[in-house]
Amino acid sequence: MSDLTGRTAIVTGASRGIGRGIAERLSRDGALVAVHYGSDEAAARETVKTIEEAGGRAFPVRADLEAPDAADTFYAALEAGLAERGEGPGFDILVNNAGVSGAGGLDQLTSENFDRLFAINVKAPLFLVKRGLGRLRDGGRIVNISSAATRVAFPESLTYSMTKGALDTMTLALAKELGPRGITVNTVAPGFVATDMNARRRTTPEARATLAAYSVFNRIGTPADIADVVGFLVSDDARWVTGQYVDATGGTGL
Repeated sequence: MSDLTGRTAIVTGASRGIGRGIAERLSRDGALVAVHYGSDEAAARETVKTIEEAGGRAFPVRADLEAPDAADTFYAALEAGLAERGEGPGFDILVNNAGVSGAGGLDQLTSENFDRLFAINVKAPLFLVKRGLGRLRDGGRIVNISSAATRVAFPESLTYSMTKGALDTMTLALAKELGPRGITVNTVAPGFVATDMNARRRTTPEARATLAAYSVFNRIGTPADIADVVGFLVSDDARWVTGQYVDATGGTGL
Protein backbone atom coordinates (compact mmCIF):
# COMPACT_ATOMS: atom_id res chain seq x y z
CA MET A 1 0.00 0.00 0.00
CA SER A 2 1.16 3.53 -0.77
CA ASP A 3 1.00 6.58 1.47
CA LEU A 4 -1.56 9.12 0.28
CA THR A 5 -1.79 10.92 3.61
CA GLY A 6 -2.54 14.60 3.12
CA ARG A 7 -3.86 14.12 -0.41
CA THR A 8 -7.38 14.58 -1.69
CA ALA A 9 -8.79 12.14 -4.23
CA ILE A 10 -11.92 12.37 -6.38
CA VAL A 11 -13.53 9.18 -7.62
CA THR A 12 -16.51 9.60 -9.92
CA GLY A 13 -19.21 6.96 -9.87
CA ALA A 14 -17.98 5.80 -6.47
CA SER A 15 -21.24 4.74 -4.87
CA ARG A 16 -20.89 1.16 -6.09
CA GLY A 17 -18.93 -1.31 -8.18
CA ILE A 18 -15.42 -0.48 -9.36
CA GLY A 19 -15.71 3.12 -8.21
CA ARG A 20 -16.56 2.08 -4.67
CA GLY A 21 -13.63 -0.35 -4.64
CA ILE A 22 -11.29 2.44 -5.77
CA ALA A 23 -12.63 4.88 -3.18
CA GLU A 24 -12.15 2.34 -0.40
CA ARG A 25 -8.61 1.51 -1.56
CA LEU A 26 -7.50 5.14 -1.77
CA SER A 27 -8.96 5.89 1.64
CA ARG A 28 -7.02 2.98 3.13
CA ASP A 29 -3.91 4.52 1.64
CA GLY A 30 -4.66 7.72 3.57
CA ALA A 31 -6.42 9.98 1.07
CA LEU A 32 -9.46 12.11 1.81
CA VAL A 33 -11.90 10.78 -0.80
CA ALA A 34 -14.71 12.65 -2.54
CA VAL A 35 -17.29 9.96 -3.32
CA HIS A 36 -19.17 11.17 -6.40
CA TYR A 37 -22.61 9.85 -7.27
CA GLY A 38 -25.30 10.76 -9.78
CA SER A 39 -28.58 9.77 -8.16
CA ASP A 40 -28.19 6.99 -5.59
CA GLU A 41 -27.51 9.02 -2.45
CA ALA A 42 -28.10 6.06 -0.15
CA ALA A 43 -25.42 4.00 -1.90
CA ALA A 44 -22.94 6.90 -1.80
CA ARG A 45 -23.52 7.42 1.91
CA GLU A 46 -23.06 3.70 2.48
CA THR A 47 -19.67 3.94 0.74
CA VAL A 48 -18.73 6.90 2.94
CA LYS A 49 -19.90 5.05 6.04
CA THR A 50 -17.85 1.98 5.16
CA ILE A 51 -14.75 4.12 4.65
CA GLU A 52 -15.23 6.00 7.91
CA GLU A 53 -15.86 2.83 9.91
CA ALA A 54 -12.52 1.55 8.63
CA GLY A 55 -10.81 4.70 9.90
CA GLY A 56 -10.72 6.61 6.60
CA ARG A 57 -12.09 9.98 5.55
CA ALA A 58 -14.66 10.55 2.80
CA PHE A 59 -17.65 12.65 1.86
CA PRO A 60 -20.33 12.46 -0.86
CA VAL A 61 -20.48 14.72 -3.91
CA ARG A 62 -23.60 14.75 -6.07
CA ALA A 63 -23.62 15.79 -9.74
CA ASP A 64 -25.57 14.58 -12.76
CA LEU A 65 -22.81 14.04 -15.32
CA GLU A 66 -25.28 14.00 -18.19
CA ALA A 67 -26.36 17.59 -17.52
CA PRO A 68 -24.92 20.42 -19.65
CA ASP A 69 -23.54 22.15 -16.55
CA ALA A 70 -22.18 18.93 -15.01
CA ALA A 71 -18.64 20.19 -14.38
CA ASP A 72 -19.81 23.43 -12.74
CA THR A 73 -22.25 21.55 -10.51
CA PHE A 74 -19.61 18.99 -9.63
CA TYR A 75 -16.97 21.47 -8.54
CA ALA A 76 -19.44 23.60 -6.60
CA ALA A 77 -20.46 20.50 -4.63
CA LEU A 78 -16.83 19.45 -4.21
CA GLU A 79 -15.76 22.84 -2.86
CA ALA A 80 -18.66 22.87 -0.42
CA GLY A 81 -17.77 19.40 0.84
CA LEU A 82 -14.10 20.28 1.24
CA ALA A 83 -14.90 23.55 3.01
CA GLU A 84 -17.08 21.71 5.53
CA ARG A 85 -13.99 19.71 6.44
CA GLY A 86 -11.72 22.72 6.66
CA GLU A 87 -10.02 21.93 3.39
CA GLY A 88 -9.22 24.24 0.49
CA PRO A 89 -10.51 23.63 -3.06
CA GLY A 90 -7.38 21.88 -4.30
CA PHE A 91 -7.06 18.14 -4.95
CA ASP A 92 -4.37 15.68 -6.00
CA ILE A 93 -6.09 12.74 -7.68
CA LEU A 94 -8.94 12.46 -10.17
CA VAL A 95 -10.26 9.03 -11.12
CA ASN A 96 -12.72 9.25 -14.00
CA ASN A 97 -14.63 6.07 -13.30
CA ALA A 98 -18.29 7.03 -13.77
CA GLY A 99 -19.83 5.57 -16.87
CA VAL A 100 -22.92 3.97 -18.30
CA SER A 101 -23.14 0.90 -20.48
CA GLY A 102 -25.31 0.50 -23.51
CA ALA A 103 -25.43 -2.97 -24.94
CA GLY A 104 -26.48 -2.94 -28.54
CA GLY A 105 -25.01 -3.36 -31.97
CA LEU A 106 -25.41 -1.27 -35.08
CA ASP A 107 -28.96 -2.43 -35.69
CA GLN A 108 -30.01 -1.21 -32.23
CA LEU A 109 -28.24 2.14 -32.38
CA THR A 110 -30.33 5.20 -31.51
CA SER A 111 -29.34 8.85 -31.47
CA GLU A 112 -30.64 9.29 -27.92
CA ASN A 113 -28.56 6.43 -26.51
CA PHE A 114 -25.48 7.55 -28.45
CA ASP A 115 -25.74 11.09 -27.08
CA ARG A 116 -26.27 9.87 -23.50
CA LEU A 117 -23.28 7.54 -23.51
CA PHE A 118 -20.96 10.14 -25.00
CA ALA A 119 -22.19 12.81 -22.58
CA ILE A 120 -21.46 10.71 -19.50
CA ASN A 121 -18.53 8.58 -20.64
CA VAL A 122 -16.59 11.14 -22.69
CA LYS A 123 -17.76 14.74 -22.31
CA ALA A 124 -18.02 14.63 -18.52
CA PRO A 125 -14.48 13.30 -17.89
CA LEU A 126 -13.00 15.76 -20.38
CA PHE A 127 -14.68 18.78 -18.84
CA LEU A 128 -13.99 17.62 -15.30
CA VAL A 129 -10.32 17.72 -16.24
CA LYS A 130 -10.63 21.05 -18.04
CA ARG A 131 -12.49 22.79 -15.21
CA GLY A 132 -10.38 21.10 -12.55
CA LEU A 133 -6.88 21.96 -13.77
CA GLY A 134 -6.75 25.11 -11.67
CA ARG A 135 -7.49 22.99 -8.59
CA LEU A 136 -5.37 19.93 -9.44
CA ARG A 137 -2.02 20.34 -7.74
CA ASP A 138 1.28 19.90 -9.57
CA GLY A 139 2.45 16.30 -9.35
CA GLY A 140 -1.15 15.13 -9.38
CA ARG A 141 -2.67 12.02 -10.88
CA ILE A 142 -5.46 11.42 -13.39
CA VAL A 143 -6.69 7.89 -14.04
CA ASN A 144 -9.34 7.14 -16.65
CA ILE A 145 -11.26 3.87 -16.38
CA SER A 146 -11.64 2.41 -19.85
CA SER A 147 -12.53 -1.12 -20.97
CA ALA A 148 -11.21 -4.22 -22.67
CA ALA A 149 -13.74 -3.35 -25.35
CA THR A 150 -11.20 -0.97 -26.90
CA ARG A 151 -8.76 -3.85 -27.45
CA VAL A 152 -11.05 -6.83 -28.03
CA ALA A 153 -13.98 -6.47 -30.44
CA PHE A 154 -17.42 -6.36 -28.76
CA PRO A 155 -19.78 -5.33 -31.58
CA GLU A 156 -22.73 -5.99 -29.28
CA SER A 157 -21.60 -2.91 -27.27
CA LEU A 158 -20.68 -0.67 -30.17
CA THR A 159 -21.35 2.79 -28.76
CA TYR A 160 -19.99 1.95 -25.32
CA SER A 161 -16.78 0.69 -26.93
CA MET A 162 -16.49 3.89 -28.94
CA THR A 163 -16.78 6.04 -25.81
CA LYS A 164 -14.01 4.13 -24.11
CA GLY A 165 -11.83 4.44 -27.19
CA ALA A 166 -12.27 8.22 -26.96
CA LEU A 167 -11.19 8.07 -23.33
CA ASP A 168 -8.01 6.20 -24.30
CA THR A 169 -7.15 8.90 -26.84
CA MET A 170 -7.85 11.61 -24.26
CA THR A 171 -5.36 9.94 -21.92
CA LEU A 172 -2.57 10.18 -24.49
CA ALA A 173 -3.17 13.84 -25.27
CA LEU A 174 -3.51 14.91 -21.64
CA ALA A 175 -0.41 12.99 -20.57
CA LYS A 176 1.70 15.00 -22.99
CA GLU A 177 0.04 18.32 -22.20
CA LEU A 178 0.20 17.99 -18.42
CA GLY A 179 3.64 16.39 -18.21
CA PRO A 180 5.42 19.73 -17.57
CA ARG A 181 3.41 20.04 -14.35
CA GLY A 182 4.45 16.57 -13.18
CA ILE A 183 0.89 15.30 -13.57
CA THR A 184 0.58 11.74 -14.81
CA VAL A 185 -2.41 10.57 -16.86
CA ASN A 186 -3.10 6.89 -17.42
CA THR A 187 -5.86 4.54 -18.51
CA VAL A 188 -6.89 1.37 -16.68
CA ALA A 189 -8.90 -1.09 -18.76
CA PRO A 190 -10.92 -3.70 -16.84
CA GLY A 191 -12.38 -6.82 -18.38
CA PHE A 192 -15.46 -8.51 -16.98
CA VAL A 193 -15.86 -7.47 -13.33
CA ALA A 194 -18.59 -8.56 -10.93
CA THR A 195 -20.57 -5.32 -10.69
CA ASP A 196 -24.16 -4.18 -11.14
CA MET A 197 -23.31 -2.93 -14.63
CA ASN A 198 -22.93 -6.42 -16.04
CA ALA A 199 -25.24 -8.30 -13.65
CA ARG A 200 -27.56 -9.21 -16.52
CA ARG A 201 -24.68 -11.22 -18.04
CA ARG A 202 -24.24 -13.29 -14.85
CA THR A 203 -27.75 -14.58 -14.21
CA THR A 204 -26.95 -18.31 -14.59
CA PRO A 205 -23.98 -20.53 -13.71
CA GLU A 206 -23.42 -21.12 -17.42
CA ALA A 207 -23.32 -17.40 -18.12
CA ARG A 208 -20.88 -16.80 -15.28
CA ALA A 209 -18.66 -19.61 -16.54
CA THR A 210 -18.64 -18.07 -20.01
CA LEU A 211 -17.50 -14.71 -18.66
CA ALA A 212 -14.90 -16.31 -16.40
CA ALA A 213 -13.44 -18.15 -19.38
CA TYR A 214 -12.41 -14.87 -21.03
CA SER A 215 -9.64 -14.58 -18.41
CA VAL A 216 -6.62 -16.85 -18.33
CA PHE A 217 -7.33 -17.21 -14.59
CA ASN A 218 -10.82 -18.53 -15.35
CA ARG A 219 -12.62 -16.16 -13.03
CA ILE A 220 -14.54 -12.92 -13.17
CA GLY A 221 -12.68 -9.91 -11.84
CA THR A 222 -13.51 -8.05 -8.64
CA PRO A 223 -13.55 -4.31 -7.94
CA ALA A 224 -10.48 -4.83 -5.73
CA ASP A 225 -8.55 -6.22 -8.71
CA ILE A 226 -9.00 -2.89 -10.48
CA ALA A 227 -8.68 -0.71 -7.39
CA ASP A 228 -5.25 -2.10 -6.59
CA VAL A 229 -3.98 -1.16 -10.06
CA VAL A 230 -5.35 2.36 -9.61
CA GLY A 231 -3.74 2.50 -6.17
CA PHE A 232 -0.36 1.94 -7.79
CA LEU A 233 -0.88 4.48 -10.56
CA VAL A 234 -1.80 7.30 -8.15
CA SER A 235 1.14 6.54 -5.86
CA ASP A 236 4.63 8.01 -5.93
CA ASP A 237 5.88 4.66 -7.20
CA ALA A 238 4.20 5.40 -10.55
CA ARG A 239 5.76 8.84 -11.00
CA TRP A 240 7.53 7.70 -14.20
CA VAL A 241 4.44 6.11 -15.76
CA THR A 242 2.20 8.28 -17.92
CA GLY A 243 0.19 8.05 -21.12
CA GLN A 244 -0.23 4.32 -20.63
CA TYR A 245 -3.08 1.89 -21.29
CA VAL A 246 -2.85 -0.56 -18.40
CA ASP A 247 -4.63 -3.80 -19.18
CA ALA A 248 -6.37 -5.08 -16.04
CA THR A 249 -8.46 -7.78 -17.67
CA GLY A 250 -6.94 -10.92 -16.20
CA GLY A 251 -5.48 -11.78 -19.58
CA THR A 252 -8.68 -11.47 -21.59
CA GLY A 253 -8.15 -12.34 -25.23
CA LEU A 254 -4.64 -13.75 -24.90
